[in-house]
Amino acid sequence: MVPDPAEPKASNVADLIGGTPLLRLDRIWKDVIPGVELFAKAEWGNPGGSVKDRAALYMLRDAEKRGLTPKWTLLDATSGSTGIALSMLGAAEGYRVTLCVPKNISVERRRILRAFGADLVFTPATEGTDGAQRVARAMAESAPDRYWYFDQYNNEANWRAHFETTGPEIYDQTRGRITHFVACLGTTGTFVGVGRYLRQKNPDIRLVAVQPDSPFHGIEGVKHLETAKVPGIWDASLPDQTMTVATEDAQAAARRLARDEGYLVGTSSGAALDAALRLAERIQEGVVVVVFPDAGDKYLGDRYWEEAI
Repeated sequence: MVPDPAEPKASNVADLIGGTPLLRLDRIWKDVIPGVELFAKAEWGNPGGSVKDRAALYMLRDAEKRGLTPKWTLLDATSGSTGIALSMLGAAEGYRVTLCVPKNISVERRRILRAFGADLVFTPATEGTDGAQRVARAMAESAPDRYWYFDQYNNEANWRAHFETTGPEIYDQTRGRITHFVACLGTTGTFVGVGRYLRQKNPDIRLVAVQPDSPFHGIEGVKHLETAKVPGIWDASLPDQTMTVATEDAQAAARRLARDEGYLVGTSSGAALDAALRLAERIQEGVVVVVFPDAGDKYLGDRYWEEAI
């Protein structure tokens, strides 16, 4: 039987990664600065619900080129989103997945990871993802024939994913008009990859990095680089400016996005928006693109959602 060309082709979940929309933040934007256009890259549109799908796919394909087969178990340290992406891809492509995660990851993330069949190794909450990395590395060294350690914080395929996909998408979606790029720092892969691509296309584009204002914060997946273990893929020469955001301001911005724009996003998106709004007030004119890494459904157990704006 000849297939009907009008019928949609069946896709593996990996084929659904990337190509996320660029959203114009109309209700928030109109109240800021008339000369500034504000856009958000909606990374929750990936099948695993976050920007980490891109890096996970690139790390997996890179590992396969270097000999990875299903005889190995995929191993990494994660605060949640990369783990979800790896677990999703592992389930789709026949790999076992083991993840080292801090004990205080949200109940929602824990359930998603287990739904995809991942084995979880819990590490001290007080040590964050730095502690999870230490445990994962020790596991990989003790059983090199069992685990394939992805090491997302030091894996070049992490930032390469964004250099080859996220960056070109943003540039094309703004028709090259982007003047400022704003993103939070976690593994730093998104900022490094997109930043390197945009700088190559137009050196005048300003790159603005965002991090918490203190080591003790509640912005999931974002690092305070001055006090954390700095990822090996970080390129300190890239940012034109680094802005800090308080946890309470990030949470308030996330609530505002839900109630003013109808976008339910996480606190890292709120942090990026808070920084972008302050940036807009300063520059007065430009096209600002901010990355919204994931949706807010994995954070609904946090009480800040119940607070008034």
